[in-house]
Amino acid sequence: MFTVTRYPHGTFSWADCQSSDVDKARPFYCELMGWTFEEVPMGNGQMYSFLKKDGHAAAAISPMPDQMQGTPSHWNTYVTVDDLSPLPEKVTAAGGTVIAPPFDVLGSGDMMTVQDPTGAFINFWQPKTHIGAGIVNTHGAMVWNELATRDTSAATAFFGDVMGWTFEPGEDTFYTYIHNRGRLNGGIIEMNEMWGDMPPHWQVYFSVADIDDIAKRTTELGGRILSGVDSTSVGRFAVIADPAGAMFAAIQLDQIQPWEE
Repeated sequence: MFTVTRYPHGTFSWADCQSSDVDKARPFYCELMGWTFEEVPMGNGQMYSFLKKDGHAAAAISPMPDQMQGTPSHWNTYVTVDDLSPLPEKVTAAGGTVIAPPFDVLGSGDMMTVQDPTGAFINFWQPKTHIGAGIVNTHGAMVWNELATRDTSAATAFFGDVMGWTFEPGEDTFYTYIHNRGRLNGGIIEMNEMWGDMPPHWQVYFSVADIDDIAKRTTELGGRILSGVDSTSVGRFAVIADPAGAMFAAIQLDQIQPWEE
């Protein structure tokens, strides 16, 4: 099964794109990933577009908020939590920064935004009517979430304290696997000088059936290949920028693991 009805505490559950040009970016994703979209009003005349795979919400895209004008287009990562109320104190005690304390999102859930001690931003989500992605781990759906940071030790200490995650060294010295309650949950990659001045960040991976076709169509549709196609121990992937500049990864996995609840 690849459909989801609930996410355990500490599990990556959602990703959305805040875009400087939704009119360019949304059709790009729909053509590239085979998504449809459904718009929901979010106030101030703006719309939140759910990007759907087989009728299930896979991700979303929305305009850049007024207070963030000038910020480059980007993807946001969300982690489901059972209760947000103790997290501001835990985040601060662990050396992180609360960017936005818990607030209601149109009745669909409560969220907060934090910055970890290494500089990367992440969102915590306490669901009400919206659990997050209704489909994962299949073509056209989110399959992996990865932190790129220059201080893996600081990141693991922070998320171990705040989320209760545990960590396992990868096959390569620069990679660390994230586990949540016994489930493989994501990864951390150590940034080196080859990353230049790129800030620490979370990157979302979407599963695709044919990465070579995706790479070809990316350029045809107005996007850019930033890195790849590269091979890993689990498949082949490319890092892509959409026409508005938001960065994500597409990966063709050798073997896809179904979602289990």
